[in-house]
Amino acid sequence: MTRPTLLFLHGWGFDASIWAPLRAALPEFDAVAWDRGYFDTPTAPEIEGPVVAIGHSLGALLLAAGAPKASIGLVAINGFDRFTGDEAVPTRVIERMRMRFAEAPAEVLDDFRTRCGADGAPSNFDATALAADLALLAEADARGVFAAPILALHGADDPILGSQMRGTVFAGAVRETFPEAGHLLPLTHSGWCADRIRAFADTLE
Repeated sequence: MTRPTLLFLHGWGFDASIWAPLRAALPEFDAVAWDRGYFDTPTAPEIEGPVVAIGHSLGALLLAAGAPKASIGLVAINGFDRFTGDEAVPTRVIERMRMRFAEAPAEVLDDFRTRCGADGAPSNFDATALAADLALLAEADARGVFAAPILALHGADDPILGSQMRGTVFAGAVRETFPEAGHLLPLTHSGWCADRIRAFADTLE
């Protein structure tokens, strides 16, 4: 079987640059990164299969709902198929975040990135695009949509996804958790992620 192309999609408040260490750790694969356009022009080039979709945080939900038809697997890194509701984040939390974002978008964006363990955001950002994807965080539900195998990679100290939520997202997925790791596994533990993506891709061939 032809080696799959890796398709990367970042989460809310970040961009495609989050994947640089992980892509460097997987040089044997062709790779494409989509970008939601929070800080630059949005990009989503078409890809011919086979494809392994790899999403971080919100990116995992978006790929679960809208990955290319040729996708043969999904890797959810610090990811989820629904963000709010039972066993997830209370709806009031994201609604409060949306209201604050409408009044002080730069402050909310920086607060979120700091909570994730990242540097502050670039000063130029598209508040409309970010607000639209906050709405997706509040409302989108991709549970049971992605039919191919799923690998879920988590950090045991993720401040965004609590332990109960980590145990319920992507029902039926193979799960692996790195102890003492947070919400930025593609940056902080790229080698560990790469090893597991490589092994997962081998099971799909």
